[in-house]
Amino acid sequence: MMRFDLSTYLVLDPQLCGARGVVETARAAVRGGATMVQLRDKAADTARMVATGRALQQALAGTGATLIINDDVAAVRELGGCGLHVGQGDLPAAEARARIGPEAILGLSVETVAQAAQVDPALVDYIGAGPVHATATKPDHEPPVGFDGLARIIAACPLPAVAIGGLKPGHGGAARAAGAAGMAFVSAVCGQSDPEGAARALAREWSALA
Repeated sequence: MMRFDLSTYLVLDPQLCGARGVVETARAAVRGGATMVQLRDKAADTARMVATGRALQQALAGTGATLIINDDVAAVRELGGCGLHVGQGDLPAAEARARIGPEAILGLSVETVAQAAQVDPALVDYIGAGPVHATATKPDHEPPVGFDGLARIIAACPLPAVAIGGLKPGHGGAARAAGAAGMAFVSAVCGQSDPEGAARALAREWSALA
């Protein structure tokens, strides 16, 4: 299986990235310390996901950062060398694993303790746990769980978890105390005038808590 580091996990939002674009935003964030980059573009078809994914693979080559594709197994199969992240309403984990093979990373969004308890570690490599807080970047999200809820979800699942949902600088201590292996960011990086500096501050905060 591909190795991965959940500590500073960037989720790309094409709208928030604006004129800079997702590739340059990712490049800057990884320079700042982002360890994983997820391409999430629900408006894109597979051809566009593959084209953007290839550009991201070129941009991230040699950095050690891991590319994850959101909810497009066909794009993952065509790109190779990247992982897949699915939500509860997307392709079931068993089918996703069967289609991407045993080596590719598979992440799964988990929003409740019941969902966490049902995750099969033989199929899934990590969970995205939350949303911790309400967030405008995913308007249809489930009710926020807060850090106490995050801790309960993580305790119910044997896999490493990245906390997600409205997380900002200053949240690292609470997320780590809840058991998270890292934090995922969208607007805290994508929507910033200096994504490299934003990612660096977040990576340093997490590292300082180790």
